[in-house]
Amino acid sequence: MIQIDSQLSIPESELVERFVTSSGPGGQNVNKVASAVELRLDLRNSPSLPEPLRERLLARRDRRLTADGVLVIQAQRFRDQARNREDARQRLADFIRAGQKVAAKRIPTRPTRASKQRRLDAKSSRATLKRNRGKPHPDD
Repeated sequence: MIQIDSQLSIPESELVERFVTSSGPGGQNVNKVASAVELRLDLRNSPSLPEPLRERLLARRDRRLTADGVLVIQAQRFRDQARNREDARQRLADFIRAGQKVAAKRIPTRPTRASKQRRLDAKSSRATLKRNRGKPHPDD
């Protein structure tokens, strides 16, 4: 069981782990031992996730999410399988925790009259500066 917070946890039955050979450091050991971990969680069909959280997680544009709503986390940072397994579970928990935070709704604002005036003054002073850089006109 992966404990996300005090109210939310993911049972082991929803997780699918696959162990494959890693491409990282390890010498000849890399070719013999399946130390990399591929952890999968079906977000779309997970009964332990609340509906609003599920919607936020599926709405994220994350390359680890498949079109079917399955989250795939690959961990091969370490040389041994146990540490990679723990790393994958930690990254899964971090992903779900990030989805728990609801973004504050943006309130659109309008520029003040003073800020509009400052912008126009800056534009006109810049235009004057650039106009004075050229050759003098005969009518000046």
